[in-house]
Amino acid sequence: MLPQQARKALTENPKKLANLIDLANLPTKLLEFLGQSQISRLGCFIRVWSHIKTNNLQDPNNRNIINCDAKLKSILLGKPQVELAELPMLIKLHFPKEPK
Repeated sequence: MLPQQARKALTENPKKLANLIDLANLPTKLLEFLGQSQISRLGCFIRVWSHIKTNNLQDPNNRNIINCDAKLKSILLGKPQVELAELPMLIKLHFPKEPK
């Protein structure tokens, strides 16, 4: 069961949710990172987060900073460190905007 706030957001703007959960063909860099040809933006974020947690890439002193390994650098514009808040924006760059 969804919280009331989430339910309200879905009914007011279903296209926003569709952008997160629709499958998209992946560009080469994400294809190599994830090992699959199609995934939703939300699914991609979950897999990237799983990689971060599995490889213990969060900075121990500041949990809002992610220290990128070579594999993660390949999809995050080659940055050695990324703030947690900018992670969704960097992932979104790999998903082409659909024409209206």
